[in-house]
Amino acid sequence: MNFDIQSEDGIDIIVPLVRRLDASVAVVFKQEILSFIAQGKQNILLDFSHVDFIDSSCLGALVSILKSLNDRGELALCSLNSNIQNMFKLTRMDRIFTIGQDRASTLKTMIR
Repeated sequence: MNFDIQSEDGIDIIVPLVRRLDASVAVVFKQEILSFIAQGKQNILLDFSHVDFIDSSCLGALVSILKSLNDRGELALCSLNSNIQNMFKLTRMDRIFTIGQDRASTLKTMIR
């Protein structure tokens, strides 16, 4: 799976370079992010600007990733399209995850 990975002010920004995060890639997506966390990266912003669709398997992967941080860091999401935002609202996951409108504003709200 391809990612664009950048770092800004101690926050690691991961941009999945896929249009769909569904069951066909959820396991690989989760493993790659968990591997990144295992390398000591603990303040992560997932930028979904390239992603058009996620399904429940990806949502489950995101919950697992959040749990793996175990309050040692922060996971935030940004640049979700309206369909993805609605999924988070319907499942009430918008109460669990820090979700920002865009990269710049979300970085400002994260742990420094």
